[in-house]
Amino acid sequence: MAVNLTPNAIPAIVAGDVNSKPLVQVIDITQISNRNNNSQQQRYRLLISDAVSTHHAMLATQLNDRILTGQVKKGSVLQLLEYICTPLHNRKIIVVLNMETIIPDCEIIGNPKSFVESDLPTQRALPDKTVEESSRSNNNSVPAKKASNDVQNFRPTVQPAYQPPPVYKSHGAIVKNEAPARIVPIAALNPYQGRWAIKARVTAKGELRRYNNARGDGKVFSFDLLDSDGGEIRVTCFNAVVDRFYDAIEVGKVYLISKGSLKPAKKNFNHLKNEWEIFLESTSTVELCKDEDDSIPRQQFSFRPISDIENVDNDSILDIIGVVTSVNPSFPILRKNGMETQKRTLNIKDSSGKSVEVTLWGEFCNRDGQKLQEMVDSGSFPILAVKAGKVSDFSGKSIGTISATQLFINPDFPESHSLRDWFDRVGKDSASLSISKDSIPGGPKNEIRKTVSQIKDEGLGRSSKPDFITVRGTLSFIKTDAFCYTACPLMIGDRQCNKKVTSSGNTRWQCDRCNQEFEECDYRYLLQAQILDHTGITWVTAFQESGEEIVGYPAKELYLLKFEQQDDERFGEIIKSSLFKQFMFRLKIKEELYGDEQRVKITVVKADKVNYSSESRYLLDLISKICKR
Repeated sequence: MAVNLTPNAIPAIVAGDVNSKPLVQVIDITQISNRNNNSQQQRYRLLISDAVSTHHAMLATQLNDRILTGQVKKGSVLQLLEYICTPLHNRKIIVVLNMETIIPDCEIIGNPKSFVESDLPTQRALPDKTVEESSRSNNNSVPAKKASNDVQNFRPTVQPAYQPPPVYKSHGAIVKNEAPARIVPIAALNPYQGRWAIKARVTAKGELRRYNNARGDGKVFSFDLLDSDGGEIRVTCFNAVVDRFYDAIEVGKVYLISKGSLKPAKKNFNHLKNEWEIFLESTSTVELCKDEDDSIPRQQFSFRPISDIENVDNDSILDIIGVVTSVNPSFPILRKNGMETQKRTLNIKDSSGKSVEVTLWGEFCNRDGQKLQEMVDSGSFPILAVKAGKVSDFSGKSIGTISATQLFINPDFPESHSLRDWFDRVGKDSASLSISKDSIPGGPKNEIRKTVSQIKDEGLGRSSKPDFITVRGTLSFIKTDAFCYTACPLMIGDRQCNKKVTSSGNTRWQCDRCNQEFEECDYRYLLQAQILDHTGITWVTAFQESGEEIVGYPAKELYLLKFEQQDDERFGEIIKSSLFKQFMFRLKIKEELYGDEQRVKITVVKADKVNYSSESRYLLDLISKICKR
């Protein structure tokens, strides 16, 4: 990456300029001997360069950790934020009070030579008071005593005679330049600029996320901008800045943004084609432009044909567009962090002759996924544009949603109209080759279809990891004596406790896990049921979500009907209405220890009513594969 250090930064600092924030490079680092052998009082001297001249600078002791942790090393490019320059024996020393590492590792820039101060007026050392006042003028960010003590290490044994400060004539108040910053294109932004402003449209807004690290708790959110020249950049806000701007930022609106700082973009989390990222600060301004600017597009796409995805690297971020040919029901899945989320898969194809599987995660399953499923089930094949989808190469290529992904259903732009015309003329009757291996239309990715008899015959669930299979079966029996349990409704962090609670009398409930009492408990399904197909019958357990899918009523409503209202007739009708219906049972099979005996436990993860349209496509595809053998 090309780097331009601030021209003439060294002469300017030595001449007395302490108001700019120059970019300099570290040429050398020297540890100054410590007579007290106190590691907290170690001092470091830097040789800094502006690509033409070099000069010695002393690092304030509170910045020692930058050296010890490797944030600052030989070759690092720094931005000096706060510093003072003090004269010592006909030469000057720069004391760095605050700085930021812009580039940790960089080749030496230019061929810098030691700066010669012979042309500068001879000056004697300033008294401690002057150093302290200089430090206080730098926003009090560094105690004056620290700066004074650090400088003291460089002073001669004999203190020179006091030189009174020059007398300045009063020329009136100094007026700060409050003229609005010049609007620049996003593509022209760089950290070496002074005041700038950009006018851009918000194309995406991330969710508010909370985090915890060694520095404590915090919160962060980001949003993406697009300007009239096609430049894109991400803006990130932390903590107090989040409170200022989170509610004010709306997708689709145009804003005038200024007084932010630019830092290198973290490409692991930022897919935009920009090497910089804006960080808003307490002094930053975000102003809504009330007049609509038609020169700024609503969104910018770089669509790739599905056939190209086969040669794209894993984890790449790209845009695709295609016709949705099948959509599968969503089902819950447990993430590695223990949190449950929703997953839904669908298939799209385009005129390249290829199709690919798209995996929707979380809210995408409910918001857009359900709408797409309803459209496909009704015989419509919508156009889907995916902005910022992530490529996965697990068992073939597929596209997955991430937090920055946006989905557009039947969008109104040329690529969509062209694709619709192709599909209506020839696409709907032409076959497409899937680049997602083991992808079966009408079934989830890598869905393993089994019969009931295969569970026992193949010894499923007896390995170290559970087996997940799908069985198309009929619900034949439900135990009704204990179909639910009383559960704790209290929240532990962002999850409900759900542990079984006991009555403590006086209509109150006790949770041993939370060690609390409360007036109302929750009621959650714990169904013991039998399912069967043409090969056999087996017992399964269905918990809350899958229990509601099977019965069709909340557990609390059924509990009150049976045990409080004692309406056995109505209760029986509801149970009977659930029996002898076909479901697509997503099963988890795992061997568990009960006392001294190992038993295979089958849990219903998801129970969807059979979609005969999707099931027919699955069977036809299966027949087609058998015929090709």
